Amino acid sequence: MFRTIRIATCVSLLGLSGGWAATASAAELKAVASFSIIADFATNVGGDRVEVTTLVGPDGDAHVYEPRPADAVSLEQADVVLVNGLQLEGFMSRLIGTSGTKAPVVELTKGIEPLKASEEEHDHDDDGHEGHHHHGEFDPHAWQSIHNAEIYVKNIADAFCKADKAGCATYTANASAYVARLSALEGEVKAAIASIPAGKRTIITSHDAFGYFEHEYGLKFIAPEGVSTEAEASAADVAKLIDQVKEDKASAIFVENISNPRLIEQIARETGLKVGGTLYSDALSAKDGPASTYIDMFRNNISTMKAAILGS
Repeated sequence: MFRTIRIATCVSLLGLSGGWAATASAAELKAVASFSIIADFATNVGGDRVEVTTLVGPDGDAHVYEPRPADAVSLEQADVVLVNGLQLEGFMSRLIGTSGTKAPVVELTKGIEPLKASEEEHDHDDDGHEGHHHHGEFDPHAWQSIHNAEIYVKNIADAFCKADKAGCATYTANASAYVARLSALEGEVKAAIASIPAGKRTIITSHDAFGYFEHEYGLKFIAPEGVSTEAEASAADVAKLIDQVKEDKASAIFVENISNPRLIEQIARETGLKVGGTLYSDALSAKDGPASTYIDMFRNNISTMKAAILGS
């Protein structure tokens, strides 16, 4: 049945998307990226030689994504499949198997030093069973360190070079130019954080997506949910967090673009903190939003944090 749906979807795609077909023929390589941040990296490395298809789009949550038949078609036609790894994309292994793709599946976190997930991630649910979609031993949000992003980019360039040797010089040059931009961005981020007084560097977010940011840049993040948005916070978790906020004197609280804001709004009311805006954690914004690229995402996040903490 799935195969029938897949064929029907493919036919409808070809019928509706004449422009897509023309673009595909111009590109040397077809890459599928599991979510929007990886797609942006791939676009910067691939340039005009690579057609990048994104599975989990802007403002989408890879933790809870449910694949569509069209996703299997994209994987079947791909030359390279780019994923984060570290058990971020719980949907990918089944989708890869269903699609029958022969493309190499490249885990972009290979070569980074992963951070351990918090102990809460290994908790059991009310029935005593371990959470099915919880992440494993490590925190998967490695892109929240710009240094790690540079490793993602190198891994993408290597994957594209293997799949398209004729374009390798282009991919290598594009990757080098983009890494130089990332290096400049890291300087901006460190300067912005240096301007925040040490006693005001504790903030609250929806889920625990900023562990690598904390490790790299020195802000402290506390969150009612673990590293997966699928693990909902209990009333006891929220009460504990509110006590922690008062003890740690958190300076600001933020919603995330992928999360329901209600829990954060409740915590804000009970702690007297004002919601300081939206942070982009696991997904970029739409093209007309403030975080439509990885670099814009980082700039938006740091300026939003700084403005809320310093009141400017």
